Amino acid sequence: MKVLDKYIAKNFLVGYVIVFMVLIGLCVVLDLFVNLDEFTEKEELGPMGVIKDIFTYYGVQIPIYFRNFAGMITVIAAVFSLGKMIHKNEFVAVMASGVSLKRVIAPVVVLSILLTSLLVINQEMVIPRLANRIIRAHDAVQGGESFNVWFMSDSNGSLVCTQKFDAAPPGTMYSPTIMIREPIPDSVEWKVLGKIFASKAVYDPQLKRWDLTDGVYTKINRDESESEFDLKPLEVKFYESDLTPTDVPLRRQEGYKGLLSSAQLAALDKHRFRVKDLADLYSQKNFRITDPIISIIMLLVALPVLVCRDPKAMKSAIMISFAATTGCFVMTQLCKMMASEVIFNQVRPELWAWAPVIIFFPIAVFELDSMKT
Repeated sequence: MKVLDKYIAKNFLVGYVIVFMVLIGLCVVLDLFVNLDEFTEKEELGPMGVIKDIFTYYGVQIPIYFRNFAGMITVIAAVFSLGKMIHKNEFVAVMASGVSLKRVIAPVVVLSILLTSLLVINQEMVIPRLANRIIRAHDAVQGGESFNVWFMSDSNGSLVCTQKFDAAPPGTMYSPTIMIREPIPDSVEWKVLGKIFASKAVYDPQLKRWDLTDGVYTKINRDESESEFDLKPLEVKFYESDLTPTDVPLRRQEGYKGLLSSAQLAALDKHRFRVKDLADLYSQKNFRITDPIISIIMLLVALPVLVCRDPKAMKSAIMISFAATTGCFVMTQLCKMMASEVIFNQVRPELWAWAPVIIFFPIAVFELDSMKT
């Protein structure tokens, strides 16, 4: 690596760290300013306990903030590093030595691609492991939530309801009702076979099942060959399901699929009856591919404008690059909102996911080609 490459790379990495800390810190401060009263409601924790709770809560929120603003962090870091070089007239000296400005920005592009891999690792490995902690409410104590559950499906196709679910380990359902179903062949409809009632269901992590207290199975539909005796309630001691105590709070959240990895999304795709809105699932799968690409495109749209030789034009160059990058960022967020919506009686999640790439990639190529070096 040449001395110039090391210098540019160092400036960019320093700027990246600074922008990351400032932008993520700003997200934390703004959210804490709005929700500070909810943390202070837990008087039993004491002052130090509240402070620890705040750090614990926002510690697991940082991956979400990074996922949402990774592209902007890269662009602002590039503005920070290249703007410093423009201010010191270093580009003039570089060009006078015969080095193309496209070669100058190469270290920034390479490092941006490497840093974008952190976005992929964050989405595929970090966020799914922290998902059950990320969804925690500000005023809740992690692991001690209690709420009701209505018609939550599992991989068996059954629907689980409970008046009270206690998330504290090992996970307990009070007065649960489980509707046992099977799909009707060549149809999107389901047939209810029976219901399981119990006074309590406790999860067994070793056997991956719910141990039932006073569990009773009542058959609803009777075949012609069956007698009335077959409809009598039967005792049931357990119910095997992939629904775990950590899954229940997660699946109650709207948009929870954004906290899953690609492998988990693929598993949902195999059990389509578990997904209320397939369009949301397909948009998530496609945005996992396009998000890193869009992050790089945002940088490529901004870089050619930033590399100018005249310090007097630096302010206008920064404004133009910021406007172009913001346009790409805003359009991406709008596409994520519209991906699962019905427009003209059609739902096109794949099209919305790739729309920012289709629109802004040619703009990035045109700007790179017209770049004055």
